[in-house]
Amino acid sequence: MKKSIVSLYLIVVAFNFSCGQDTVNQVTTINDIPFHEELLVDDLTIPWGIAFLPDGEMLITEKSGNLYLFKNGERNKISNVPEVYERGQGGLLDIAVHPDYKNNGWIYLSYASEDGEEKGGHTAFMRAKIKDNSLINKELLYKGSPNTTKGQHFGSRIEFDNKGYVFLSIGERGARDDNPQDLTRDGGKIYRFYDDGRIPEDNPFLAIEGAKTAIYSYGHRNPQGLIKNPFTGDIWDNEHGPKGGDEINIIKPGANYGWPVITYGVNYSGTPITDITAKEGMEQPIHYWLPSIAPSGMAFITTENYGADWKGALLVGSLKFQYLELLKLDGTKVTDRIELIKGLGRVRDVVEGPDGLIYVGVEGKGVYKLVPNK
Repeated sequence: MKKSIVSLYLIVVAFNFSCGQDTVNQVTTINDIPFHEELLVDDLTIPWGIAFLPDGEMLITEKSGNLYLFKNGERNKISNVPEVYERGQGGLLDIAVHPDYKNNGWIYLSYASEDGEEKGGHTAFMRAKIKDNSLINKELLYKGSPNTTKGQHFGSRIEFDNKGYVFLSIGERGARDDNPQDLTRDGGKIYRFYDDGRIPEDNPFLAIEGAKTAIYSYGHRNPQGLIKNPFTGDIWDNEHGPKGGDEINIIKPGANYGWPVITYGVNYSGTPITDITAKEGMEQPIHYWLPSIAPSGMAFITTENYGADWKGALLVGSLKFQYLELLKLDGTKVTDRIELIKGLGRVRDVVEGPDGLIYVGVEGKGVYKLVPNK
């Protein structure tokens, strides 16, 4: 009986992949795109993270370990950046700016770090300030452990909520059967901290013996998108599935998002990871992709600069198909998918700037500004 169920599962998955089906429909293209792309910052190999200072200055991380400040049309390299473990998907990753930056000057970085007794690296999280194009007052806030020489699934994104907490995502580091379901191990988790790295007193697993007390949710695979929904205050993530099963989730305290016990994807060879897509006590995504798009950064559109119809929509970068995807929403339900800027390259990050315009980091190119058509 079990063999028959698995066989049926493989037939259904194969049909989905061959037909390009997903939970809404095929991604569509439109002719009346309300913007044109302008290359603002060029000559960037992998612009992993983008963040804005309150006055409009742009901070950009490169996976290779470079940090830049783009100001008045000039790119300045920031020195004294932490040494990164550049291996596979690891390197200098995300960057975020404290909501009260004008008063405290803190910026936050996530990166792959070799610090520790074991060979290899794991995702680390720090804060610092910028003075004279150099990082000062550097503070390591968290470091995943143990290190591993595997080069995949570091995560990682950083986001603040409306209450002043800061969230960090770390991928399961290629150890799907060990890390994501084990609260005593780092990896495959979303973490929550006070802005100085202290653990909030109401984090959900403080009473669990041996648990990593910074954990806020678990059962994640490789979350490379993490943002606050500006309309509700909820924290949303996107994460890479295996072959199929990329997800968008709304993060809840103490919730288990199922990886690898449940998934809508399969192994890259096509064999099943599991024969179930749902289980009691495990969260369902609000959206999943079949086939995978390899999602990266994401952002909500909060203005009408691109038309009233796009306000409230979600933008997600695709590494696999090299486009920017716009998802129209009805509450938390995805109703339409629209393909944008296809052909520019692998979209690594997308943010809405303080000017209400969209900025997109594209590998091998740089940072584009999406300029509304007149």
